Amino acid sequence: MSVLRLPGIVSTDHVVQVPLDHADPAGERIEVYAREVVAAGREREDLPWLLFLQGGPGNKAARPLGRDGWLGRALEDYRVLLLDQRGTGRSTPADRRTLPLRGGPAEQARYLAHFRADAIVRDAEAVRRQLLGEQGRWSLLGQSFGGFCTLTYLSLAPEGLREAFVTGGLAGLRTGAEAVYRAAYPRVAEKNREHYARHPQDAEEVRRIAGHLRSRPVRLPDGGLLTAEAFQSLGMLLGTGSGSHVLHYLLEEAWVVGAGGPELSDTFLAGVQAHLSFAGNPLYAVLHESIYGQRSVDPSGTRWAAQRVRGEFPAFEVDGALAGDGPVLFTGEMIYPWMFDTDPALRPLKEAAELLAEREDWPDLYDPARLAANEVPVTAAVYHADMYVDTAHSLETARSVRGLRTWVTDEWEHDGLRVSDGRVLDRLIRMGRGEV
Repeated sequence: MSVLRLPGIVSTDHVVQVPLDHADPAGERIEVYAREVVAAGREREDLPWLLFLQGGPGNKAARPLGRDGWLGRALEDYRVLLLDQRGTGRSTPADRRTLPLRGGPAEQARYLAHFRADAIVRDAEAVRRQLLGEQGRWSLLGQSFGGFCTLTYLSLAPEGLREAFVTGGLAGLRTGAEAVYRAAYPRVAEKNREHYARHPQDAEEVRRIAGHLRSRPVRLPDGGLLTAEAFQSLGMLLGTGSGSHVLHYLLEEAWVVGAGGPELSDTFLAGVQAHLSFAGNPLYAVLHESIYGQRSVDPSGTRWAAQRVRGEFPAFEVDGALAGDGPVLFTGEMIYPWMFDTDPALRPLKEAAELLAEREDWPDLYDPARLAANEVPVTAAVYHADMYVDTAHSLETARSVRGLRTWVTDEWEHDGLRVSDGRVLDRLIRMGRGEV
């Protein structure tokens, strides 16, 4: 067991063997990794545990550098466990290098079908039993997709929880993938309007870049292909508190004059690659639409819902925008099938991703009846204009979970937990105690 001391914290490694398929406990096993973090000097105290489930899917837990941000607030009351959800970080990896060991695309897709919220919850339960014992209970903090997992936890294994906090992650319990994106495109369009109002000079710059890429797609440093549609995907930034400014600064350095005239700069291309490449989190793209798959809601599968629904919103079409005088709109948290052609980290996984998109028998992730009878105290931050998770869907879910208290705020965007220096988490903790 490895122990690491950093400013103000002590970190301890834990690795737990779990079944790949929890319905087959005698079958293949994989590893999940979790990092225990406690305030320095409190290592021997009998503190309650707080499990943190990261956003995603396919993102590893944050790597703490000290006692700062939301973690600093959590460590005032808890011993925190940062879980690398299966397939990510130091858990058994699932990416373009390891998945071919499973066999062809069909075998890879079957393997990846075990990497959704239901399996993550069962993994967490295995870790809980090992660290806290069968009767031990812990608190849960779920950010974004981690909030989706929290709803699954409350559906499958509420006996393991003493309380739960959710930030920007109340999924629609009966909302299919098409409905998710049909609600998302207008929200993304509004974030575009806000960005261009904030940085009006960007409108012409974006048109110029999109027009250039429409006629001449450009290779990124990693060999990926930057097309006009891939450029639009930078809109993923617009849902965070500082994302609009980050995008503006990126656009400021888009051009240099080379031997053949104006061309996109290496600085710009390197920045674009940093935001668009899925090399560090391929499961985010591969599994993204499957997190909405439930056989009772989407019996025909997700089938690239973001791409299909996009046709209902012609304002996002590059050619139409360039032919007129309106702005080129960025897209948001959408995964499109062409990404598996343009991104080298995804290209080897294209056929497996296609099979997952066509899958029709995804088990349900939520139990509405059990949630309606919930006895675990739950407090949730719902961001008023959240670009990633629809506010109306979140509030409908909140009304469907017995005893769930919401804090609806426009003070923070979707990344409020990370950037609020602990204030978002503090508010939820105090709500749970009845102090606010």
